[in-house]
Amino acid sequence: MTPRDAIAAPDGQTEPAHGMTPAELRAAFFRTFPAVAPSIVIGAVDQTVTATALPAIAGSLGAVESISWVVVAYLIAATVSAPVCGQLGDALGRRRLLLVSLALHAAGSAVAATAGSFGWLIVGRLLQGAGGGGLNTLTMAIIGEAVPPRERGRFQAWIAACFTLASALGPVLGGWLTGEFGWRAVFLAQLPVAALAFGMALRAPARPGTRGRGGRLRFDAPGVFLFAAFVAPALFALSLAQRLSFAALPGAVLMAAAAALALFLLVWREKRVRDPLLPLGLLAEPTILRSNLFTACGHGALVALLTFLPIYLQSARGLTPGAVGLLLLPLAIGGGIGGLSAGWMMTATGLSSPLAAAGLSLAAAGLLAGALLAAALPVVALAFLFGVVALGIGLSYPVSQINAQVAAGPARLGAAAASVQFARTFGAALATALLGALLFGSLAAGDPRVAALFAEVVRDGAAAVLPRLPDAEQAALRDGLAAAFRAAFLGAAALTALGAFMAWRVPLRRL
Repeated sequence: MTPRDAIAAPDGQTEPAHGMTPAELRAAFFRTFPAVAPSIVIGAVDQTVTATALPAIAGSLGAVESISWVVVAYLIAATVSAPVCGQLGDALGRRRLLLVSLALHAAGSAVAATAGSFGWLIVGRLLQGAGGGGLNTLTMAIIGEAVPPRERGRFQAWIAACFTLASALGPVLGGWLTGEFGWRAVFLAQLPVAALAFGMALRAPARPGTRGRGGRLRFDAPGVFLFAAFVAPALFALSLAQRLSFAALPGAVLMAAAAALALFLLVWREKRVRDPLLPLGLLAEPTILRSNLFTACGHGALVALLTFLPIYLQSARGLTPGAVGLLLLPLAIGGGIGGLSAGWMMTATGLSSPLAAAGLSLAAAGLLAGALLAAALPVVALAFLFGVVALGIGLSYPVSQINAQVAAGPARLGAAAASVQFARTFGAALATALLGALLFGSLAAGDPRVAALFAEVVRDGAAAVLPRLPDAEQAALRDGLAAAFRAAFLGAAALTALGAFMAWRVPLRRL
């Protein structure tokens, strides 16, 4: 392990590794973090808040077969906008692009809240995603330019705590708003928060981009088109593959082939332009590549848990949505504690990647225990077990951002932050599809009656279905679901174990 006291940037600049006085740290904190915290919360909540509102949206707009596009459309737009905002933020100034992202997100929320048809709802989600990808990228970069790498840990820890807490509370908030006020309230409630975030973002430090310092940007519009042509079919293929239907197989294969062709053309182009959307040399740097891989695994596992745990607790344990919301709180709190702890330890010790490796190893062990013991554990013990899993994953969040920022250098903080955001978004989509395939594939391979009952529970709710089932069918459903979710939890354990392995192989060990 070789300490890196300073990292040379591609343009010859050097990131300072010296410390800051306590007074300077307090000033940086009160100037920077509160200014971007509301934007972090918006970007995190919006990825999960619609999960519990989807049945109500489908019933209201008559789009049951296409309802997955409410999630997929957001992911497509967020994934594409992350590198775009990273490049433009580096060139034009990150605070300026943060304000534009907030405006886009607010416009999307307004369109979605007032949508009279499913098509307009998707337009609103695309606008929200375009803003959300920028929020997650630019807030990380603004923190990164405010303080040196060693002290950056405590700031990134607060970001990780906000992000994981907001992500986990998203389904709870969405369910409450939908139940009390209707699904449109999920989007309307975001407008005052966006206004607050816009006002707070005006207080963020404003530094000129490279163009403001005499540089000249040649925006890579064809690269954006090819990147979108890769992301959209790839995510749609994952969505189709998750259905495990022969009818969906041709479409999934066609979308995957289109994504592969677009990726080939994108790589070919990005190697030949002066200002590429995706700086391939930066992404190929071992510290950035492996940090992106381990955060994709960790975040993917966390989002998949947030997606499938409510289904498990309602269908296999017969809990109400309100009780499920309470049992998700340890998961939210555990992720926040993990992020804060990693930041403090990085600042105190200078260690980075070993913390992520240890955290993801802890998460893998917890998920393995959950797979083996979930059926026997009381629901409270199970909730706290997954809180430990979230704590381990939370430890990896600040590490991946700081590793990428330090390796990229100060001139390309936006590109580095965008690469991490892309890894997390794409990792979440891939992990949810893979674990969904394990879950539904296990059900499909078992008793057909159990699979049909599970579909009824998901559609109509456990409270409506379970009481009318005979005891024998309830027992068969519990046993079948226990086996299916065991496969899903084992898949999540394997994913986090892969993340731990990649974290151990990151060259950057100390800041």
